[in-house]
Amino acid sequence: MRYAYPVNLEWEPDRSAVTATFDDLPGATFGATEGEALARAEDLLETSLSFYTDDGVPAPRPAPAKGRPVVHPRPLVAAKMALHDAMLSAGISNVELGRRLDLDEKAVRRLRDPLHRSHIGQIEVALRLLGKRLEVRVLETG
Repeated sequence: MRYAYPVNLEWEPDRSAVTATFDDLPGATFGATEGEALARAEDLLETSLSFYTDDGVPAPRPAPAKGRPVVHPRPLVAAKMALHDAMLSAGISNVELGRRLDLDEKAVRRLRDPLHRSHIGQIEVALRLLGKRLEVRVLETG
């Protein structure tokens, strides 16, 4: 799964700010320029995704971009969302994954929390236990 969400940018009527929103994710942010609104949209995306992990439900799949700019979460956040999705698909609870990893439930909850710092190696091990492989790609910008 690619966690790349198209963002809607809309100028305020008086052109004083640009509002950034996502189709199926909660929240909004703004900036004085489109570039600033896009930079803030990354934080908004990660915060919005955290609501789904908190509630234990799948995040909406990204809509087609259709020419709109796309915002990506940081790689660690994308890995956490992949773990969250894999656990939901497999019907594995935090307690059960913790048992398999020899961690307590609270530690597994933090592995899934996009707003919590974690070691990507732990997420990689957890994904492997669920039959998934973490892959990182580096692409040219622009």
